[in-house]
Amino acid sequence: MFDTRELGRRPGTLKRLSRTVEAPADLGNEVIGAPEGEPVELDLRLEAVMDGVLVTGTARAAVKGECVRCLEPLERQLAADFQEMFAYPDADARTESGDDAEDEEDTYYLEDDLIDLEPVLRDAVVLALPLQPVCREDCPGLCPDCGARLADDPDHHHDAVDMRWAALQELAGSNQDREKDNEPRPAGDEPQEK
Repeated sequence: MFDTRELGRRPGTLKRLSRTVEAPADLGNEVIGAPEGEPVELDLRLEAVMDGVLVTGTARAAVKGECVRCLEPLERQLAADFQEMFAYPDADARTESGDDAEDEEDTYYLEDDLIDLEPVLRDAVVLALPLQPVCREDCPGLCPDCGARLADDPDHHHDAVDMRWAALQELAGSNQDREKDNEPRPAGDEPQEK
């Protein structure tokens, strides 16, 4: 919560703030996010305009998660920029009637000259997070057969036979054991030409 009383309602007045706040719960997605209680640095600019207060800022936080390819833990610094308008409670009386209901849902309001920045901060940080974070761009991931980390053993492989080709492999093996192409068969038959 930030107090805007010092701005008054004079359009053009400006206030700059730098604060460190604790990260709220669930500030992230399933794979990566800012742990609850970790510091989030905010650099804010509050500017009074005709219908409310325009908040422009940057949030910086350490985010922790795991690589989606190899599941190793990772930590990064994240910077998320945001800008949001907080309308005065009586701003609706000054605007044109007939606004869409969707606009009403997306509008943030000042309550007793206070700004609740948590929903804006949450939206900005979650949208700035990578959807599929990786420990490094060329991370090879895990072996699909045994789960071994491929970065630790680049030559790791399994001799797996595709079951769809197993019957042909058996035929090839029996052919090599008993006979070779274009050699006379023991019964005296001539080999066929290809």
